Amino acid sequence: MNETIKNILSHRSIRRFKDEPIEQETVETLIQCAQAASTSSYQQVYSIIGIEEQSIKDKLAELAGNQTYVSQNGYFFVFCLDYHRHQLMAQIAGQNVDDTIKSKEGFMVGMIDVALAAQNVAVAAESLGLGIVYIGGIRNNLPEVSELLRCPDHVVPLFGMAVGHPDASPGLKPRLPQAAVFHKNQYVEDEKALPVLKEFELQTAEYYRERTGGARDEGWATQMARVMSQPKRTYMKEFIESKGLDKQ
Repeated sequence: MNETIKNILSHRSIRRFKDEPIEQETVETLIQCAQAASTSSYQQVYSIIGIEEQSIKDKLAELAGNQTYVSQNGYFFVFCLDYHRHQLMAQIAGQNVDDTIKSKEGFMVGMIDVALAAQNVAVAAESLGLGIVYIGGIRNNLPEVSELLRCPDHVVPLFGMAVGHPDASPGLKPRLPQAAVFHKNQYVEDEKALPVLKEFELQTAEYYRERTGGARDEGWATQMARVMSQPKRTYMKEFIESKGLDKQ
């Protein structure tokens, strides 16, 4: 156990921040941490847009489902898959990389690069005593978000991250037991996994009962089944392809 591991294990999403901006030096340090993340074959298929104008934050909050912490925070980042820069690179090198950019593998590489960079920012921010919350809600209205942020072809905003000085201290949300997510040598058979998941259902139901004073008591399986009963953002395939990505 060390301070890095303690910080990681103390992670919780913060949805209320003090009215206190993040210093520019800190922002630049967080971006440095993002850039230090592993990246597939040195491709660095991401860009990060820092939202400093309040009017843009407010519009993003609206597009993300009226989440107040999108507009009220110390700083807001939008993490984008970005192959536009690679088109410029190809011009410099006198090469054509269209087939890679349009490929399924290329799209997966980009998403992984973005996620790794963002998690470095999250860990670094929390090590400085800041709080963060990821915002997937910007994908509710990606065409409008893309236009607002002037993202060219081959650039897709994947999620946001609000960062700031915490003005709340929520309890740690239980995670699945290691026995449910860690498989040694081969994938665990269902007859071994089901009892673990059933126990976690009871544990999370009790967590929500305590957190809400009895107003809510659905466990993880019940909650996930409800959330996943209908697919969301079904326009996504068409939008991604309109950006010139994931077409092969």
